[in-house]
Amino acid sequence: MKTKFKLLAIVIIVFIFLSGIAFFMLQKVENKKSPLNPIRVACVGDSITEGFEYPNDLWMLLGSNYSVGNFGVGGAAVALDSDKPYMNQSEFQDAKEFVPNIVIIMLGTNDANPALKQNTTNFVKDYNKLISAFQSLASKPKIWIVKPPPVFDNGTGLSTESFESYVIPSIEEVANVTNLPVIDVYTPMIDHSDYFFDGVHPNGEGSQAIADIIYNELISKVSSTSTPGY
Repeated sequence: MKTKFKLLAIVIIVFIFLSGIAFFMLQKVENKKSPLNPIRVACVGDSITEGFEYPNDLWMLLGSNYSVGNFGVGGAAVALDSDKPYMNQSEFQDAKEFVPNIVIIMLGTNDANPALKQNTTNFVKDYNKLISAFQSLASKPKIWIVKPPPVFDNGTGLSTESFESYVIPSIEEVANVTNLPVIDVYTPMIDHSDYFFDGVHPNGEGSQAIADIIYNELISKVSSTSTPGY
């Protein structure tokens, strides 16, 4: 009986020892897959960013060398005189503390609110202030301005006409003033109202399409020896 217990104890010890080795080897493999200093991508935006899958879909496309942070705020606008300016939200500070290497800004949809006083000069000034805050970070991130997807006729209270005649031209002016690259999500989606379940917020297919457009624009700037946005 004692011999059996000794054999059982030896078997258990050997099993624990081998399990420890296996765990150690697995950790080494996982560490190789996950870099210690991934490229940090901050997705800045409104509810299209916050509540939907485009940042996660983008992360899947970019791969394990990247870390994608979702800093969207539902209802947020560019304009500082709006009810919910993005720069007044805690996520703005969180995005800066993320110390991003790349910042993708997709704002402006909520600036198409007819109740908001629309002033191109103020929009450009406020957007530039937002950009400047990220440009002043120690990480010196590359910043990409995104034309958001279309606003289709719907019951969300946003104006398709204001979005087309005010928001999109204002974003283009921001890009001209700041000399920053633009990712055009708007134009490819004009004929895809089916990507949006309420005319503004994307369904799964729409979120994936947004991620694809942004990803393709990023990698189009990559040479064989460089990194997206660099």
